[in-house]
Amino acid sequence: MSMTQSKVFFITGVSTGFGRSLAQAALADGHRVVGTLRDQTALGEFELLGPGRAIGKLLDVTHTDAIADAVADVEGKVGAIDVLVNNAGYGYEGILEESTLGDWRKQFDVNVFGAVALIQAVLPYMRRRKRGHIINITSMGGYMTAPGMSAYNGTKFALEGISESLAKEVKALGIKVTAVAPGAFRTDWAGRSMVRAQRSIPDYDAVFDPARARRQSISGNQRGDPAKAARAILEIVASNEPPVHLLLGPDAVKAVNEKLDALRAELRAWESLSTSTDFPS
Repeated sequence: MSMTQSKVFFITGVSTGFGRSLAQAALADGHRVVGTLRDQTALGEFELLGPGRAIGKLLDVTHTDAIADAVADVEGKVGAIDVLVNNAGYGYEGILEESTLGDWRKQFDVNVFGAVALIQAVLPYMRRRKRGHIINITSMGGYMTAPGMSAYNGTKFALEGISESLAKEVKALGIKVTAVAPGAFRTDWAGRSMVRAQRSIPDYDAVFDPARARRQSISGNQRGDPAKAARAILEIVASNEPPVHLLLGPDAVKAVNEKLDALRAELRAWESLSTSTDFPS
């Protein structure tokens, strides 16, 4: 790869999962990768993936006051950030009524506000250069929902909408935006990385317990290969016209198509009421 083709990636959450797989793939292709981590030991291990090209940065995305300085430091010492990947996030599983507002705030702080703060920090640089690509890792849970995932689904629906609106704001400035929505991939998301709320209201047992059991049973057995997801993301980075929305995984495509079919059916069923609200012509 020539230096003109090499890019600087800024990827949040590279300790494990999608972030780690994408960092490894980008390094293998000759790119430089700044990866955020929250642990000094993990930082050193990350930098061994590509000495001189893998640059670890201690950053907790919920510490939003530190983000602008972190981005400025990368721009000054590493180089222009070509691709921002907002990957840091986690799953929170809990019935809405049983969850605290603190649980909800933490979920949105990590999955949404951390990403927004990073976007705000990189945009002035990308605007001046009239180029750049912002990739937000969302989920098929940003299109369809499941019992006990209202907080998580809320964050991913939010990030899908933010990405779509942002893409319209910055298109004329030469900046691309893609929301990448994976299905079930073999990461720790449904295992040790999932925060699971305690149960307290038996009325929800029938709807919630089977859903929780399914999520626990698939952990470690998901069909999705994170390495192939990473290659797909690098493909859209290389594209002159990347999509604003990209689903990853046959399960995501199937689930979202089913959601769209159900939504269209509901729209048709209630169309006469929906269209009855104008003043008389």
